[in-house]
Amino acid sequence: MAFIETVDLWQKRDDRDILRSVNLRIGRGEVFALIGPTGAGKTTLLRLINLLDRPSLGKILIDGADAAASEKARLEMRRRMAFVLQKPVVFNTSVYDNVAYGLRWRGVGKRKLAEKIESTLEMVGLAEYRKRNARTLSGGEVQRVAIARAIAVDPEVLLLDEPTANLDPVSASKIEDLITEIIKQNAITVIMATHDMSQGQRLADRISVLFDGKIVQTGGAREIFTSPRNVEIAEFVGVENIIDGVVVSNEGKMLTVDVGGTEIESVADFDVGEEVSVCIRPEDVTIALSKLSSSARNSLAGKVTRTAIDGPFCRVEVDCGFPLIALVTKKSAEELELKKGREIYATFKAVSIHVIKRH
Repeated sequence: MAFIETVDLWQKRDDRDILRSVNLRIGRGEVFALIGPTGAGKTTLLRLINLLDRPSLGKILIDGADAAASEKARLEMRRRMAFVLQKPVVFNTSVYDNVAYGLRWRGVGKRKLAEKIESTLEMVGLAEYRKRNARTLSGGEVQRVAIARAIAVDPEVLLLDEPTANLDPVSASKIEDLITEIIKQNAITVIMATHDMSQGQRLADRISVLFDGKIVQTGGAREIFTSPRNVEIAEFVGVENIIDGVVVSNEGKMLTVDVGGTEIESVADFDVGEEVSVCIRPEDVTIALSKLSSSARNSLAGKVTRTAIDGPFCRVEVDCGFPLIALVTKKSAEELELKKGREIYATFKAVSIHVIKRH
């Protein structure tokens, strides 16, 4: 039995469907991410799961019990959860008192309360800030106060809405590290909404992709990022090479796709004549100055049209009869002297390609 389940969940607002027939099953102790563009309905879904709002249609089950059974049951379920908002609100008082809020509301004794607050502040790295007014802190520090306030009450479920959306890269990295530590140290179910695909990939056991209020794909991070169900999902999760073509042969699921006169081989099962999109992740493309002797079935001659350094990597744009992007190490780019006009071979394996039917 799923720990948290939504059954045919709909949410309407001003005659518009914000969520449409959402069905989720989340296990106890699972880290589950909701990814999707802004306005997809992620925050609305978190608010429903947290029982802050009521759905227009459908059910929310916690441990198999219907959250709508009674007001008493609903309140008891809510007390098992904690919600950290995208823009958390902190009270105009000390960090210590902010973290103490939920514990005092639950009637925790003074000694136990003090012990819990101190251990929580240590965990989030704010022990030295206990006497500071929370409203004088930076954005990343405020987010840590909000997380501390949430986990201090030992929730069974922690809901996070875009936990790093408004933070600089350094603060965002610290928050991610903190979330990872919380997951390690606590038997807790985490449900997080994010538009940062790589964050979902790093933190979550499973991911659901939400578009226009509807779940369009659910699976493990690898499945979502390497085998997106349609072009829209592929674009969203960062597949830069999405190339339209037509299937010209299928021999035992070894597919040949014609892309503007260039043939690409992949492992998939589509009928000859079907219009498809071939997805190739840039990191799966190898660049060489001569044709490689390897098991890779695709080795295409081309010319470099542009290069751009990105940290330790180099993004290489190639004209192979169609535009292709490769991601190689900066060192490799320097050794190969990759620059505009350089003739190269772009090589990639048939098994690394994901083929989607074009609609």
